[in-house]
Amino acid sequence: MQETKLCPVKVLIVDDHQMFLDGLKLVLRKAGNIKIVAQALTGIEALEIISNNNIDLVVTDIHMPEMSGLELTKIIKKDYHQIKVLVVTSFSDIEIIKQIFDSEAEGYILKNAGKHELIEAIDKICAGGIYYSNEVTSLMMRNIKNEEKLEEQINCLTQRELEILKLIYQEYSNNDIAAKLEISHLTVETHRKHIFRKTNSKTIVGLIKFAIENNLI
Repeated sequence: MQETKLCPVKVLIVDDHQMFLDGLKLVLRKAGNIKIVAQALTGIEALEIISNNNIDLVVTDIHMPEMSGLELTKIIKKDYHQIKVLVVTSFSDIEIIKQIFDSEAEGYILKNAGKHELIEAIDKICAGGIYYSNEVTSLMMRNIKNEEKLEEQINCLTQRELEILKLIYQEYSNNDIAAKLEISHLTVETHRKHIFRKTNSKTIVGLIKFAIENNLI
């Protein structure tokens, strides 16, 4: 398993409801590994803050005036590759979830989530993983249909590659995978490259997206 960052995670929170921002700050300030750098009521304000501060993680809502959380996420992923994004919203519409997933946000949880799940999501994302709540993941698996092109990609994956794909989803490192499957680290790396090529994935988020859409994990 990956270790959580030792240094405080520098967080920007974005939501157009001041009451929610205040509540979120209270929760996050009780977590010792999180530092709230700033808050913003709009996506435009958030981008100005990002351009002038060192931010590790943006926690954002979806529907906001002037610029949506989706638009904000796309700009962050285009211009600020090092910044991770956690969407916290009340919207569980499958089309919105798919758009956020396509934008490669590292996380998506609903506003009715408990404080422990929020902290868990932040810790996991900042440790290099992704966090989509069980409710969100279930919605995706029930609603996203396989396309013929993706079906062909699935058929190209070998049984060993499927095994490794599941272990990647479970956050196993290459060394851990090698030990579990009793193969060399180099063999794992070769399989990993083949998996990314066959699924046309460029990032871990994209790879997990492919796996969830096709019920492979």
